[in-house]
Amino acid sequence: MVCCTLDEFSGKADGVWDNSAAFASALAHIAEAGGGTLSVSSGTWLTGPIELCDNCTLELAEGARIKFIADFTRYKPVWTRWEGVDCYAMQPCIQARNRTNVFITGLGTIDGGGNPWWDYRNTIKAQTDRGPQTELEKTFAGLNPDYLKQPGGGGGRGSQFLAPPTIQLYRCEDCRIEGITVVDSPFWTIHPVYCNRLEIRNVTVRNPYEAPNTDGLDIDSCRDVVVEDCFFDVGDDAIALKSGSGADGIRVGIPTRNVSIARCTVQRAHGGIVVGSETAAGIYQVTGTDCTFIDTDRGLRIKTRRGRGGHVEDLTFTGIRMENTLCPIAINMYYRCGVSPDEGDTPFSLHALEIGEATPKIRRVTIRDLHATGSRASAGFFVGLPESPITDLHLIGCHIDTRTHEPVPTEDSEMYDGLPLAAGRGMRFRHCSGIRLEDVHVEGTDIPYHLEEGVDFS
Repeated sequence: MVCCTLDEFSGKADGVWDNSAAFASALAHIAEAGGGTLSVSSGTWLTGPIELCDNCTLELAEGARIKFIADFTRYKPVWTRWEGVDCYAMQPCIQARNRTNVFITGLGTIDGGGNPWWDYRNTIKAQTDRGPQTELEKTFAGLNPDYLKQPGGGGGRGSQFLAPPTIQLYRCEDCRIEGITVVDSPFWTIHPVYCNRLEIRNVTVRNPYEAPNTDGLDIDSCRDVVVEDCFFDVGDDAIALKSGSGADGIRVGIPTRNVSIARCTVQRAHGGIVVGSETAAGIYQVTGTDCTFIDTDRGLRIKTRRGRGGHVEDLTFTGIRMENTLCPIAINMYYRCGVSPDEGDTPFSLHALEIGEATPKIRRVTIRDLHATGSRASAGFFVGLPESPITDLHLIGCHIDTRTHEPVPTEDSEMYDGLPLAAGRGMRFRHCSGIRLEDVHVEGTDIPYHLEEGVDFS
């Protein structure tokens, strides 16, 4: 094992010099030695994308900042998963592929250089039905010939501008990310996909709330993951669990399983702990404990729809505190974002449809000791499908207060299509079976529970 610095490979921490060659040479040296540590000292290290090797530690000293150059052409096509579908997308800023024992640690900062990425993606979103236009986008369209049939999550697959995450671990094992701060991600921030045995501890992620699709952490078809003592302030979901989307996710068939989340804080996000909407291979055995969500749109959130597929089972959340959410708990099987043209309105039918392999299922969700104040849209949103109701939902010791100085329409509780408007700000239940409520208090609204079609209590 060796230990080296970027200075040894002609690197300069002046925020101007391009250190791409220095990073490549240092990491090649570590790979040749069978492993080691690259110590990044204080200063701003400008660079293009970085590839980590086996038995490698990327250690950032306090005051160190790795900043990525926003030249889109540097992020070459790699085979990966992008919004739930295996395809070619832009190379992540930092990636490890098929590696073991990869560690990213220290007190420094990794800066994705997001502003040019967000500006360009916002321009794309403003153009209705925009297809590939630039040579770069046309290249990806050629590599992904079926892209128009592929589902997305709202990131703009139709343009084939498939922006990179800041950190991606792809098919890796026994890895750890600890202590660092990650800011201004071009797209999703930390994205482990097809990984086993991963620890993420004491990590801070900050992206502007307005930055599109800048999730904090996306745990994607991974097993045995621990997330502890992290802080998120981001422009989309904070901690998201996924397992592929639709037919492609079903084909791959790798679930997310055995994930423990504890003592994390979220300050602004679309959701605090979020499951989906890419649920195709299933998401199982998830625990969330002693977490705090402040000013998030939703707190605990499960989102999917017909066509996404997968079973979501055995989720337990305990000791969750929330302030000023739109809706503290949302379980939504009519999620509207990222519908592909060939799906049409079918996912949002109010009538029971035939059950198939792409029909999602949600069961055995337990939430205990939850306290939420200032819930601005409603106290809760629990909507299953007529052919696949939410089953075995258990709320214990939950106290939710909808009193707020800034109420918003109840339809802001979740992002859905096809449903009638809710009757009020209480908990909305539709197509839920086996509900158990124990010591649940909803305050600030005259009617605490709105029971619609297909609801029964155990």
